[in-house]
Amino acid sequence: MAVTSMLRVRMSAKDAHYGGNLVDGAHMVHLFGDVATELLIKQDGDEGLFCAYDMVEFKAPVYAGDYIEAYGEITHVGNTSRKMKFEAYKVIRTLPEISASAAEVLEERILVARATGTCVTPMDCQRYNKPAPKKAPAKKAPAKKAAAKKEPVAKKVTVAAKAAKKTTKKKATK
Repeated sequence: MAVTSMLRVRMSAKDAHYGGNLVDGAHMVHLFGDVATELLIKQDGDEGLFCAYDMVEFKAPVYAGDYIEAYGEITHVGNTSRKMKFEAYKVIRTLPEISASAAEVLEERILVARATGTCVTPMDCQRYNKPAPKKAPAKKAPAKKAAAKKEPVAKKVTVAAKAAKKTTKKKATK
C-alpha cells in the first residue's frame, strides 16, 4: 500500500514575498517538507529527517489568497531512506482585478510546483514496518561426515536383513 499525504493551505499576505502579492517558491518547498513529515510519521511513527531534494521545479505563480494543495507519496523504502515525490496545485485563485476579496474555485487545478527528494528515519527511531531481523543460516554437516554416518546404518540394515533371511530359511526347512 502506497503511503500518501495531502495538505491544503491558503497563502496569506504574510506569505507574499514579492511585488503584486507573489509568493516565493521557497514556500512551496516548505509545504513539501510538511508533507514529508506527515509521510514519515505514517510510515515509521517518527518525523525523520529531510536529506536532499533531487529536483525542484516551479511551474506557475502563486499569489496571496490562493489555495494550494500539496501532495506527497513515498515511492521507495530502503532500510532508513525513503524516496518521495511531491506536487503542489493551485485549486482556488484570487481575482484582484474584480475586487480585493474576489476569488474562484478552479475547474482544473494548476500545477505550481513539483519535486523529488529523500528523507531518512534512523533505524532506532522506526516504530512501524521494521524489517525482520536476519536469521543466521542453519549449519550443515560437512559432506564427508554425513556420508560416513550413512554407511554404518546401511551395513546394519544389511546384516539385519541377512539374519532375517537365515531365520526364515531355517523355519521353512523344519
